[in-house]
Formats: sequence, structure tokens, C-alpha cells
Amino acid sequence: MATQVKVLQIIARMNVGGPAVIVAELMRGLDKTVFQQILVTGYCDENEADYLDTVATDIKATRIAGLGRSVSLLADLKAFFGLVSLIRKFKPDVIHTHTAKAGVLGRLASLLAGRGAVRVHTFHGHLLHGYFSPAVTKLVVLIEKILAARTSVLIAIGTKVRDELVAAGIGRTNEYRVFFPGLPSPKAIAKATAQGALGISTESLYITFVGRLTQIKRPDRLLDVAAECKARGLDLRFLVAGEGELFESSKVRCQREQLNVTFFGWRNDIDQIFAASDIAILTSDNEGIPLTLIQAAQAGLPIVATNVGSISDIVINESTGYLTQISAPAIADAIEKLVRDAQLRKLMGEAGKARATEYFSLDRMIKDHVDLYRSL
Repeated sequence: MATQVKVLQIIARMNVGGPAVIVAELMRGLDKTVFQQILVTGYCDENEADYLDTVATDIKATRIAGLGRSVSLLADLKAFFGLVSLIRKFKPDVIHTHTAKAGVLGRLASLLAGRGAVRVHTFHGHLLHGYFSPAVTKLVVLIEKILAARTSVLIAIGTKVRDELVAAGIGRTNEYRVFFPGLPSPKAIAKATAQGALGISTESLYITFVGRLTQIKRPDRLLDVAAECKARGLDLRFLVAGEGELFESSKVRCQREQLNVTFFGWRNDIDQIFAASDIAILTSDNEGIPLTLIQAAQAGLPIVATNVGSISDIVINESTGYLTQISAPAIADAIEKLVRDAQLRKLMGEAGKARATEYFSLDRMIKDHVDLYRSL
């Protein structure tokens, strides 16, 4: 029997969100007779839900303190040497890093451990816009350039993500593979059933935001849009699933301005929430390729989103939804078209669902990774 390919998956933290979902599906989806995988991750922040604790309870992980989000020299050094010793012990054939911090520490640890493993790094998005000051961003780019030259394969989750990284001088186009994330097909849930389970009326139209309530996602802009829609007299209610550091302040503002917004907090029944909805929305300043929009498309919802990151890989403007300028009135214009035209909602939703089935299936994503690991 051929020996198993040993793959070390390293991600900074498995907070509820796209990268965690993709890594979890890779841990589950690769044939265990062919691949032996170990997942290494840090701990989530207090205001984040941990995907391994809340959803993917079947997946085992090796936790390394200090690998998480916060930057502290001492904790980072400890995490770094923890990774070095783990690599020397496990002797992986492939070291696959995900997210920025794990990408830096994991690839450096691999170089120091000197085990000759093949290095693969996935950019689930990037930190080029909206995260740091210009000086820190320059430093991030410099570090990524140096590491890209010492990485066998760079994976970008989305075309625009790749193009923006290449434009910043991080690797060359031919060094990247573009892999779309894949998700299992959602459970079929009747709309009335889903609305009943959530305790919401069957009379209204619902537009749904799923994501962390954090600055880069711009929940303040979402509420500006809700206020704009209210001012235009649109019969529409907003549903928000997710938490984060702006959760409480967003709720306070909604009460003060009497906006039609229902906050669900963290949920693990996103299929049900989308089944109860009519339109999906995202208002971010920057994105990789948001899995929540793939879920929305799978549920047959038209999507209104800011035209940032690789959202354009999911949403085809004026076909499966609308890609808008980054302004509340522009977003409200798109929503208004959909609110006033049930047939348009239906056609765009069907087109989005067909696209999701073709490009964002779980089988396709697993096959992409299996073929890559085998070729290396």
C-alpha cells in the first residue's frame, strides 16, 4: 500500500467565518486512506464564536496558544517555536497555511524546521485595504513578498484577490492557483416553515445580512441602508445574523432610530435564515470571497453587495444580483429595484443558484485540493 501523504493544516484561529468553514471541509473531505491530516490552530477572541466548539465539533485540532489574532512578541515567539517542534515531530509532506498570521509563522517555522515539506499558502482575502495604517500595510506587503518567494504554491480564494495581490507585488500570476470555496448543498426548507421556526411574519419581505459585526464589514453602513429604505417607505425588514465588537452599539442605534432590524446573534442555522429570506446583503469595505453569499446564492436569493474583493466571482451584476458603489443610497437603489419586482427577485435568485451549483460545490473544492497535494 502506498504511504499516506501527510498534510499539516495551519490556521490562526477557527472563528466562525469563511476560512474556518473551508479548512473544516478539507479536514472532513480528504480520503483518510490517502491523506493523514493534522489541524493546528490558536484560540478565538472572547467576542468571537469558535467554529470547532459551535459547529464542527467532529473535528480534532491541536491548539497552540499565541497563534490567534492578537499580536504579542512573546506569545508569537512561543507559537512559532511550538510550530517548529510540531513540524519536526509530525514530518509533514505538505504544510498548508491559511490566514495572514498563520501564513507568516507557519512558513517561517517550516523554513527553520528544515524538513523539506512543500509549502502551500491560501489567501482567503488579504490585508491590503482597510485593516492597517499605510506604514504597517507596507510592512505586511514586504513580509508577504519575501514569503511568497519561498512558497511552492500560492492559492487565492477568488480572481480579484489574486489580481490585487499580484498588483501589490506579492508573487506572480503564474505562481497562483485560483480555487473557489465549496459548500455542501443546503437542506431544502420551505419558506413558511423557516419563517415559523424563526418566529417572523410571513407578510414582510426580508433582506438578510450574515457576518461578523466588525468594522471591515461596515454594519454602520448596513444601518444607513436600513434608514434609507425606511425613508423611501420600502416595506422591508432587515435580519442580522452574527456578533462582534459592534453588535451592542448597532442594536442601540436601531432602537434609537426605530429601524426595522432584527438581530439574531451568532447562529448555526444559516440555511434556515436564508430559507426565510427574500434578498441577501453585504456592505463590506473589503472581502475575500464571502461564503455567506455562496450560501445565499445556494438558497436562491438575489444578492445586493458592495463591489469589493472577489464578491464579483459570486455575484454577476444585473444577472444574479447587484454589485454597488460603497454608499448607502447606491445600495438602497439596488434593493428598491428588487423590492418592487417579485419576478426580478425570482429570476436573479434562480441564476445565482445555478452559478453556485456549477462553481461552488464541495466536490469541486475537494478535488482541486486533492489534485494539488498529489501533484506536489
